[in-house]
Formats: sequence, C-alpha cells, structure tokens
Amino acid sequence: MKLAIHHRPGSFSDRWIAYCDKQNIDYKIVNAFDSDIIQQVSGCDAFLWHHNHTSFKDTLTAKRILFALEHAGIKVFPDFKTGWHFDDKVAQKYLLEAVGAPLVPSYVFYDKQEALDWVSKTTFPKVFKLKGGSGSSNVRLVKSSQEAKKIIKTAFSRGFSQSSRLGVFREHLRKIKERKQGLLIGGVKALFRLVVLSDYAKQQSTEKGYVYFQDFVPNNDSDIRVIVIGDKAFGIKRLVRKNDFRASGSGDLIYAVDAIDTRCVELAFRSNEKIKAQVIAFDFVFNTRNEPEIVEICYGFATLPYDLCPGFWDCELNWHEEKFNPQQWIIDDLISHKKEIERLAN
Repeated sequence: MKLAIHHRPGSFSDRWIAYCDKQNIDYKIVNAFDSDIIQQVSGCDAFLWHHNHTSFKDTLTAKRILFALEHAGIKVFPDFKTGWHFDDKVAQKYLLEAVGAPLVPSYVFYDKQEALDWVSKTTFPKVFKLKGGSGSSNVRLVKSSQEAKKIIKTAFSRGFSQSSRLGVFREHLRKIKERKQGLLIGGVKALFRLVVLSDYAKQQSTEKGYVYFQDFVPNNDSDIRVIVIGDKAFGIKRLVRKNDFRASGSGDLIYAVDAIDTRCVELAFRSNEKIKAQVIAFDFVFNTRNEPEIVEICYGFATLPYDLCPGFWDCELNWHEEKFNPQQWIIDDLISHKKEIERLAN
C-alpha cells in the first residue's frame, strides 16, 4: 500500500511520516495546493491531509480535493463522513439529530422574524454560536431576550466577523492572568492583534443570514471530550475557564481515567456506529438530570495534549492502561480497510 501525505508541520502528518518510516510503509509527500495534486496522488492507495480550520487555504479547498479523490476510488483521510461537517456547528446539529444522538437542544433560524418570534417565547440564558470556530471562539452566553434580539438583528444585517479583535485580545489577557503566557510576550501579542487583523481574519467572509443558539446547560464546571478512532477511544476532562462557562480552549485538563464518565465513552461509540467517521471527537456536558449530552463534534484535535492520556477504551469499554499514538491508529485503519477490500475482491 502506498500513501500520499500532505505535510503541515505541527499536524498529524509529523507522526504519520515518522510511523511510515519506522514501519517501512511506502509513502510520498505531496502538496495539496499544487494545481496537479490529482496527478500527484495518482498511483497511491490513500491520501491523508490533516486540514486546519484556521488556515484559509485549507478551508477553501481541502474538502473539494478530498471528496474528488474519494469519487475516484482513492481512500482519503478525512473521508466524507468524517469531514463534511467539520467546523460547522449548524451541520453538526442536523447530523446529530438525524442519527438520534443526545445533542444539547439547538436552534437555527434563516429568517429574522422567525428568530425574533422564537426569542419572545423561549427562556434564557442561551448560548449563541457562529457555525465556525474552535477553542470557544465565537461563543457567547446570552442572558436576556433583549441581548438575543440585538444579536439577531446583527446576524441579518451587517453580520459577524469570524475573528473578533476584542475576543483575541481578551484571550491573551486571560492567558497572562492565569500565567499561561508571559506578560511581555502575551502583552505584545494582545496589543498587536487588537490593532492588526491576521491574514486568516482578513480573508474570511462575514457570517450573516442565519442565527444559531443552544440551550445553556448550567452547573457544569467542566466538559468531557471523547475521541473515537475505529474500535478505540480516549478522553480528557476540560475544566471551564475562571469566571466563565466555556471549557474548550481553557488549557486546564484532567487525564485520570476515573474523571471520565464511561457513559460518555459508550455514547461516543454508539453515535459513531451511525456516523461512521474515521475519527470523531465528542464534547459532552451533563444536563440537569445528570445525563450526558453532546455540545459539538469535530475530526481534528491538537496532538501534544493527548500524549498524557494514560490509556484507552476498546469498543467493549475495556480499559487498556498503556501509551498509544492515535495518529498511528489512523494509518493502521486505512491499511486494514485496504486489506479487507482486497480480501473480498479475491
């Protein structure tokens, strides 16, 4: 089997390449942004690209290339079922509802008056989200109908920037206060981003023409993230930010196995039996009945934080206390899939 890998330093590709070298797996490095990328991948059995939602070039073209190759019979990562809903919370709402997964009650409107009518009947607080963004960016707690109406009017007029200068500034200040970033470096970064937009922010279009809310689930001091790859899963607990309700991006992580409610692991496996993603991360909170509900999903995750996980579960919920490399699992699953296809063909 021969793999084609688009390499982005700091992504899954670092470990894919190292694993292929170690295991003598045939591969070639390709550049997904070259006009002849389809020709570059020709002759390979699979194409892997850990594309990133914070790269405008990635968001512009990754899904087009991956799904085109999938049409040609080339195995890709992420494939359609894994990646079509990536960084799109509205798409995730539809998907999770369609497969009957326990999603936190969520509401989307494409008509201003319908959204305003809903506001007059619903209760608060609610959580407002743009469809894109990670690490709790573009997420806001809405405490009143008046505040919700302002958001709706903005959503159906000038819209929202996908990158808030003030939000980035506040995030740097938070890291400085919590000593996760040095005062000098953090202060310079905060002031710089308050004045100068990143290239990504300049290129992204304004979000408008829809509005998306979720019910606010109170009394959660953390969330649980469970990542499923094939027949294995691992997880972490993420503590909420100080004086905040958001856990994603806080950087305060707990790895102990007894900190992870295995109901979340079971739900993650069960949900992915229907979604059939190659890799999928579920973020869970607990409702007032102490039942786990899904906030959102994604296929990508940072590499280094999960190196501290002490082990993983198999699909029978047996715990395996051992170190692991989830990026290797991705390649192993691709190779196993290829071998199974060849076996059936014979």
